[in-house]
Amino acid sequence: MSTTEWAWIQRYAQQMQACNLVAGETVVVLSETRSRAAVVDTARLAAQSLGAHVVDIVLSTQPNPGPLPIRSTGACQAIAGHRSAVAACATADFVVDCTVEGLLHSPELSDILAGGPRVLMISNEHPENVERWPFDPDLGRRVAAGVQLMSSAAQLRATSPAGTDITVDLAGSFVAGSDGTCTEPGSIAHWPGGLVLAFPAKGTVNGTVVLSPGDVNLTFKEYVRDQIALTFRDDFVVSIEGSGLDAALFESYLAAFGEPEAYAVSHVGWGMNPGARWDAMTMYDKN
Repeated sequence: MSTTEWAWIQRYAQQMQACNLVAGETVVVLSETRSRAAVVDTARLAAQSLGAHVVDIVLSTQPNPGPLPIRSTGACQAIAGHRSAVAACATADFVVDCTVEGLLHSPELSDILAGGPRVLMISNEHPENVERWPFDPDLGRRVAAGVQLMSSAAQLRATSPAGTDITVDLAGSFVAGSDGTCTEPGSIAHWPGGLVLAFPAKGTVNGTVVLSPGDVNLTFKEYVRDQIALTFRDDFVVSIEGSGLDAALFESYLAAFGEPEAYAVSHVGWGMNPGARWDAMTMYDKN
């Protein structure tokens, strides 16, 4: 029984065309044993509908060593340095990344991109979502403008009525953006796109972030119900304050890893895709 629908295949194909996929190119559909079948099937059929030569590579999902479930890391562990898988991806024209966590922060990514493929990393969400994500030809321009704004700024400061007041000195940071398309050899894009971000240099993030009811904890796939106040000093969370369950869960989660890096800032930035509806998460379970 099919796990996909023609409307989803068409939308995936449209995104691949925006990445300059043309007939005759070699496409690797990279997945793992725990990948969402509907995403893999839709990606394969979309590439085939454009006349691409498709090769499936299915990795074995690695056991999770704990202490907690892995969510929203952007770092696929299934590839695990597999030389043949890396070589196949590196020699392809186009890679559709359907792994659960994605290749974006995986250590193998640099070796793959060195071969020159374009890599489209598809978020591990059900293809039903793409019905609400029509292709936005202006998104690339907006993201590029955001990247330029971030690149030319000396400082990023975020404040909110709830009490957030955090400052990031941007000197020495790595600035990037993604509009969900990858058109140049050796490039990667995350779909859906619409993100502008900076990976700050060491010791540049200081201040307070207050998470208030309605904010989203992406890792937990939940809306915040009770206020959480996070104090940052030189890139690290040094205090977590709040009287509700949300603060306790947040603190317990970070402490479970048993290492200082769990409290460190990864990246900062903002979203520019109006298709990312704040209220859509109410309609779906955590899968």
